[in-house]
Amino acid sequence: MKFLVRRIIFYVITAWAAITLNFVIPRLMPGNPVQSLINKFQGQLSTSATHSLYVLFGLDKKQSLWDQYWTYWGELLHGNLGISFAYFPTPVSEVIGQALPWTIALVGLSTIISVVLGTLLGTFIGWRRGTWMDGVLPVTTFFSSVPYFWLGLIFIAVFAVLLPVFPAGGGYDGALIPAFNTEFIGSVLQHAALPAITIVLSSVAGWILSQRNMMVTVTSEDYVTVAQAKGLKERTVMFDYAARNAILPQVSGFALSLGFVVSGTLVMELVFSYPGIGYSLFQAINAHDYPLMQGIFLVITISVLIANIIADMVYVFLDPRTRQEG
Repeated sequence: MKFLVRRIIFYVITAWAAITLNFVIPRLMPGNPVQSLINKFQGQLSTSATHSLYVLFGLDKKQSLWDQYWTYWGELLHGNLGISFAYFPTPVSEVIGQALPWTIALVGLSTIISVVLGTLLGTFIGWRRGTWMDGVLPVTTFFSSVPYFWLGLIFIAVFAVLLPVFPAGGGYDGALIPAFNTEFIGSVLQHAALPAITIVLSSVAGWILSQRNMMVTVTSEDYVTVAQAKGLKERTVMFDYAARNAILPQVSGFALSLGFVVSGTLVMELVFSYPGIGYSLFQAINAHDYPLMQGIFLVITISVLIANIIADMVYVFLDPRTRQEG
């Protein structure tokens, strides 16, 4: 019970600190949304039009930073994330709601595939170290050493231009109307193939290497030796004794990766023109869209905290000693 209370207090303080930074950091950026629009239209806006924009965006009110902070908390507690400057007059919640499913579907599934595949391969390679299976590591490490955006460009050049097997970008065929039918889902999967392969190939090596190294460490422990001496099946010793303990660091890494799924892979989404949350964040930064930036960062913060809470629960299940912490 003490462990649970300590973790709750920790996460509450962390959430407050993250939300406060979420408020402060965008306001430290030079410029403002109106100035961004003036630059975009290259001085074609009149003085009256500029003043109207300040009023429209609510930037004509000379509030102190402290007053803005309390206003921000008040709106946040009421579930109001504000109006997006870049997508005016669309609410921030609506912009995020439209982009988030794309990122979760693509990056989330790709991350899960990477973790599962990397952990399984790392388990077998670590258990059978010194065999031909070690040859998998240099291949996967090569792909992970290539920047993922460069890997994406190579895949576009090969599989979308030279061999037109997959589309070069976008979330779905522009001629289709979004609907829950076979044609639209097939188009979405076809457009997501190249970015998904890029994410998996660029990240799976890290999961393989970390699990392999932990397996090498764990297999030398006494409890693994005793299990083998009892004559237990090799599969039982490998998974129930060695892998169960070796996977603990993977749980932490997976929790963080899962938490950052909502942030997407910004450059990857730009390379493939994918309509995810990362692309929306890029648009918000260019337009100095404080409400949208804050909304996206807030969603990222909450998702990371939730992922870490889940990781703590999984830790308690896998390692009962955690319950006796402190």
